Amino acid sequence: MSTKVSALLFFCLIIFSGVAEAKNPENFKVKCATDDSTLELSEHKGKIVVLHFLLKTECPYCLRYTRDYAALAEKDSDVVHVFLKPDSEEEIRKWTAGLDNQGLRDLPKIYRDADAKIADQFKIPDGYKFHGQIVHYPALIILDGKGSERFRYVGKSNSDRMAIKDFEEKLGSIKSGKAK
Repeated sequence: MSTKVSALLFFCLIIFSGVAEAKNPENFKVKCATDDSTLELSEHKGKIVVLHFLLKTECPYCLRYTRDYAALAEKDSDVVHVFLKPDSEEEIRKWTAGLDNQGLRDLPKIYRDADAKIADQFKIPDGYKFHGQIVHYPALIILDGKGSERFRYVGKSNSDRMAIKDFEEKLGSIKSGKAK
């Protein structure tokens, strides 16, 4: 290997060794858009937390997805499902009115991710064109009891969501300690 190539490789190694790996936020606090409650991530240490990043604006897939995961959430109190939507409180309240609560004890709480700041902190890609807007892609992130990310699913479109069956398998492997 030439001296110039070796020097270049050494230079790149020094530069990239100083670049820290991107890290998710350890804590955030959000307000529910439909009542006065709040959720603070740090209050759920010891539990698995599933962050659901919903699309901005109207989306029938988001309604069905939220309802299905809310039903699943009612079955397992050791897992906290957090539904995040970047719309205004008024828009979220209007959108929530379309949720089907059949078979649910309560409608799920939808928290406002103002200006998609939490989505940005978790590095959810944006650039998805939807209803004439550029928005973040739909995503699901599973955090373990210590708050470390264990799994991430980012959809390619409004209809590309993690199926409940696949989620349950992934969650089972995380709970058993077998997930990578």
